[in-house]
Amino acid sequence: MSRLIAMLYDRMMQGTELACLQQWRGALLANCYGRVLEIGAGTGASLPLYPPGIDELLVSEPDPAMRRQLQRRIDSTRVAFATALADYQGERLLVDDESVDCVVSSLVLCSVHNQAGTLTEIFRVLKPGGQLLFLEHVAAQEGTGRHRWQRLVEPLWKRVAGNCHLTRCTEQAIIEAGFELAQVQRESLRKVPPFVRPSIRGLARKPG
Repeated sequence: MSRLIAMLYDRMMQGTELACLQQWRGALLANCYGRVLEIGAGTGASLPLYPPGIDELLVSEPDPAMRRQLQRRIDSTRVAFATALADYQGERLLVDDESVDCVVSSLVLCSVHNQAGTLTEIFRVLKPGGQLLFLEHVAAQEGTGRHRWQRLVEPLWKRVAGNCHLTRCTEQAIIEAGFELAQVQRESLRKVPPFVRPSIRGLARKPG
């Protein structure tokens, strides 16, 4: 299943990328500076969108099949900064404490095995005042028909979509991890099934 998802992922996401994700990612990544870590980088859709002013980019992807696709994207994408590839799990980032200026999470916090543990690791590696840039699909408002559909579909969806959860309250989890929300925008993803559409994106800072 992992190999199949990796092989088809870019094709499956192409409509959504063109409809909204490329624009949203580009605006979000414009806030990057210094040393940047992207977790769960997938096939590397964000790579061409990073601003040239950053010093270093470390991209991490734990899935071997996705990582092979990501390495090909790194080799074919011309960037003006050093780029390194790692296989870190979100719950165990082998990066020194307070050594990163920005962490990028794009459609990742839905699928990590331990969301709270991943956010704790992100908080640890960020410098004081460092920022988490996030773009995630999330649970619909509780009590709505869409939220009921998400709960119904989620057990099967997790099995076929790489542990992707539909009902995670990611905004609240970011706050509970100790971050201060600097900006957050809620909008529907386009060209995806209705139960995947609710999304948030924005910037959270580690106090410092």
